[in-house]
Amino acid sequence: MRSLFVMAAAFALAACGRRVEVAGGPADAVRRDAIRSADQLFAAMHDRYDDSWYRTLTFVQTSTYFRPDGSTSRTETWYEAAAIPGRLRIDLGDPSRGNGALYRNDSLYSVQGGRVVDRRQARNPLAILGFDVYRQPPARTMEQLRAEGFDLSVLHMDSLDGKRAYVVGAGPTDSTSNQFWVEADRLLFVRLIQTDPQRNRTQDIRFERYVKRAGGWVAEEVRFLMGGRMFFHEAYSNVRVNVALPDDLFLPERWSTAPHWHKP
Repeated sequence: MRSLFVMAAAFALAACGRRVEVAGGPADAVRRDAIRSADQLFAAMHDRYDDSWYRTLTFVQTSTYFRPDGSTSRTETWYEAAAIPGRLRIDLGDPSRGNGALYRNDSLYSVQGGRVVDRRQARNPLAILGFDVYRQPPARTMEQLRAEGFDLSVLHMDSLDGKRAYVVGAGPTDSTSNQFWVEADRLLFVRLIQTDPQRNRTQDIRFERYVKRAGGWVAEEVRFLMGGRMFFHEAYSNVRVNVALPDDLFLPERWSTAPHWHKP
């Protein structure tokens, strides 16, 4: 879940004045007909799940890297914990080794052997769009994603895997500008496209295999694509939500001393 980085009809974009139909029952249709901008989309995502979305999440992640020919390069096991919104801890390998990364608000800490070796300003758009958006004020989500280079003034409708989706950040024929896709029916984040202009590389990241967890959802499979080829894959197991997690687990200076949720 790291950043190595979603309607037959038309919906009216505020910019172009076209009307779009939305999926769902009558009440949902009335509410979603009003979604014509990113801020309205974020408000709808937040309001749909704010009272029910889980506050914490833990899981074991099988991380698989692929060579250009599609063969497996290597597989690693990571242990991840999130306190939503704003905090994500990733233990790279056995937690007892003290190696990993911590996203805390708008900072990223790199940890080796239990000690912080680097700190920088950084955000994880996957965590923001897949989790935080449902539990933090929409204005905060707007601020974070605008800072990440998304043009929040552009919204259109498309479809992914046969499901209608809102697309924010790019027009209908733009496949490289930074953009994210949100499934229209469940208002779940399903796709992120980001381009690194310096390296001229575009990543296409898919949140898939959503499973209902408490009053929210977890995409238990994530695929990272480049040029249509998958180069990285995440599969989650032992997924638990609303687990009691100590605050110290998300303090970089207490990386190795805080009680860990994973029990070998």
